[in-house]
Amino acid sequence: MLDFACKEFELDDVFKCALNLTRSELKIMNKFLENDDTWFTSDDIAVTMGLDLSTVQKAVKKLYTSDVLNRSQKNLDNGGYVYIYKARSREEMKKLVLSIVHIWVNRVENEFDNWINEKQNYIYAAEKVKSG
Repeated sequence: MLDFACKEFELDDVFKCALNLTRSELKIMNKFLENDDTWFTSDDIAVTMGLDLSTVQKAVKKLYTSDVLNRSQKNLDNGGYVYIYKARSREEMKKLVLSIVHIWVNRVENEFDNWINEKQNYIYAAEKVKSG
C-alpha cells in the first residue's frame, strides 16, 4: 500500500494507472507475473483464466507493446508458428513503471513552474501599468 497525500494506492493501482490498463488487462498481467518464469500462448491464458481468446489476444498485444511481456516465436511440428509470452522480470517492471512515474513528476514540476511564471507575469504587467 502506498500513501500519496490524501490517497492510498495498492501497487496494482499504480500499474493500472501508469500502464493505462483495464481491469482485464491488469488481471492478465498479474497472471504472467505470478508465473514469471513460464512462457504462455494467448490460448493458454484464455483457457486457464476462463476468458475469451480475443480479449486475451488484445490484452497480450497491449502488454507486449507496453514492454510488460517478452515475446518469442515457437515453431510448430506440423508447420507454422505460435507466439509465446513471458513477463519481464520484476526489476524490469519496477524500472518501467518508475520511468513513467518520473515523466509524470516532471510534468507536475513543469505545471508548477508555469503556475509560478503566470503569477510573476501578472505582477510584472500590473507594475508596468502602474508606472506607465
